[in-house]
Amino acid sequence: MNKTILVTGANGYIGQKVVNQLLNLGVNVLAADLVVDGIDPRADRLQANLFDNPEKVITRVDQIDACLHLAWRNGFNHFADSHIDDLPGHFHFISSLLDAGLKHIAVQGTMHEIGYWEGKIDENTPTNPISYYGIAKNALRQATSLLAKKNGATFQWLRAYYILGDDKRNHSIFTKILEAEERGDATFPVTTGKNAFDFIDVDELAFQIALVVTQSDVNGIINTCTGKATTLRDKVEEFIATRHLNIKPQFGVFPDRPYDSPIVYGDNSKIQKIIGAAGHNQS
Repeated sequence: MNKTILVTGANGYIGQKVVNQLLNLGVNVLAADLVVDGIDPRADRLQANLFDNPEKVITRVDQIDACLHLAWRNGFNHFADSHIDDLPGHFHFISSLLDAGLKHIAVQGTMHEIGYWEGKIDENTPTNPISYYGIAKNALRQATSLLAKKNGATFQWLRAYYILGDDKRNHSIFTKILEAEERGDATFPVTTGKNAFDFIDVDELAFQIALVVTQSDVNGIINTCTGKATTLRDKVEEFIATRHLNIKPQFGVFPDRPYDSPIVYGDNSKIQKIIGAAGHNQS
């Protein structure tokens, strides 16, 4: 596979792993980020600020076949002002790439574009985001879709769900469990744990993303997910057991958040089609 793919946000939580997966697939990677020292050295690493100095990347458009735009700040804080403040920068960067002749743009999305929803999410599920993060991602999705159509480019929107793995970096409840274990806490307070979500390991997510962006037969909104819902209670108990932790979860200490759905998961039919076409089986 001789494609060259630009990955922005390549030094991030997901980015580092996607770069590694792409390289393992034989793809040439131009990996751009503000800091590049954590990126696989097999990649062509480019230290760049996409908002202040986009030309550093734009001038290399003729060298790349696709751009995977993962760059984003404060993804773990859904109400950070930066989501709205940075939106024009993301738009202008993507617009500049496409105006310069790029013909394949893929962007990291999120289930938080949807807002409150019960059941399966597919590409036609209506969006009604209820956080700055969801609002900004949803607006970028709509704008990028129009830009790609105007420029005759392939458009892929990679909608992620609940990401696990590399747990000290993901700022989730599972990170907090590890921190409590390290402090020596005997118990860890949780909600009822009855709500069910589509949990995906970050390594599996990175693998799915790499497979999506290296093909152009399946496009549009693509759920990068397992297609299964697991209760938080089951996932917490599994997490503690598989890591042989001593801490005990206390369910029901906190109330369930009113804006959390009792069950939500992604339709994985498109990603399964991509995985099958690539000759892989999802674990």
